Amino acid sequence: MATHQVNKTYREINEKIKKGQAVVVTAEEIIDIVRQKGEVAAARTVDVVTTGTFSPMCSSGVLLNMGHSQPPIRISQSWINRVPAYSGLAAVDLYLGATEPTIDDPLNKVYPGEFKYGGGHVIQDLVAGKKVHLQAESYGTDCYPRKKWERVFTLSELVNAVLLNPRNGYQNYNCAVNATQKIIYTYMGPLRPRLGNANYCTAGQLSPLLNDPYYLTIGIGTRIFLGGGVGYVAWPGTQHNPQVPRAQNGVPMKPAGTLMVMGDLKQMHPRYLIGVSLLGYGCSLAVGLGVPIPLLNEEIARYCAVTDEDILVPVVDYGEDYPHATGRIITHVTYSQLKQGVIEVEGHQVNTAPLTSMVRSREIAATLKNWILAGDFLLTEPVELLPSVPRMDFRSPSALEGGEIS
Repeated sequence: MATHQVNKTYREINEKIKKGQAVVVTAEEIIDIVRQKGEVAAARTVDVVTTGTFSPMCSSGVLLNMGHSQPPIRISQSWINRVPAYSGLAAVDLYLGATEPTIDDPLNKVYPGEFKYGGGHVIQDLVAGKKVHLQAESYGTDCYPRKKWERVFTLSELVNAVLLNPRNGYQNYNCAVNATQKIIYTYMGPLRPRLGNANYCTAGQLSPLLNDPYYLTIGIGTRIFLGGGVGYVAWPGTQHNPQVPRAQNGVPMKPAGTLMVMGDLKQMHPRYLIGVSLLGYGCSLAVGLGVPIPLLNEEIARYCAVTDEDILVPVVDYGEDYPHATGRIITHVTYSQLKQGVIEVEGHQVNTAPLTSMVRSREIAATLKNWILAGDFLLTEPVELLPSVPRMDFRSPSALEGGEIS
């Protein structure tokens, strides 16, 4: 890669944040700045770009330390508000998954099941300050003799509560349709037959990993907005796969990178962690996620200027191709087309609907921007970047001199 004309460091940007001198804009605001000034001038002017998304993220959960009972118990089975938690850890450590339903949920026995309450709803209740009920059992040991324990508690009473999500923030994702003759119920929502509707997810030009397609600034230790509080990228998310086809601008053309994230649940807010019931499918958790991207150079500025028109989304048939893992993509559409409400698929005009809240995605990017401007949120340099792939040299005279992105 050729030498950049702009070269900033995390330390320099953090010093500007501390002094109240940093220039911070959202991922939507940077688009016009780059168009008007070009990548080099934008990188010299702007220090941080903030992103945001608020979507169902099924691979989520909380790690809870319950504190010891008297006499103590080594929990082997547990339920919180009748939702099973995983107890195969130390004595009173539990992991509650967002998609776990209550033990008495009829599931899909009455089809389509409603899945009214599950792990994601427990998490929302906890951050809302509500009381929840623990039921725990054990086989008993010499050091942990107790065999049954029940308690009612709130989040503030716990020793530790960590939101620990193995896979969040998917970089691009499928637009789901259904080409079969009957309605189907999926984690992308109900899909009507004969291409009756199309559902999509992520915030397009505001989405974190779409603004840093090659993960030049995001990695282990990156400080982020998570669920209304401060969190961190802990590792590449499960299913992280950078080796997918990419457009000329570097943006993946199918699901690619993911983030494993964690943060103190006690800092978080129920507006940005909401239990979700997906008809006929199951429970989930909608998670608010925002990642700050430092404009270390003009290359990063160009990537952050990505627009909905630049992002190609794969349209996949969830009636046949997805459940049979054929890998077939019907076509690609842009986020701009999706957000207009209608796309064309195999000659059909198909109405679209998002699973992502753009209102809250914008709130997250704006909130993170305000935290940084106030000096309350400093950037962290990753100890290791996410696994990536070689990238093309984006530099060209027209790109560096200004004008619109080609």
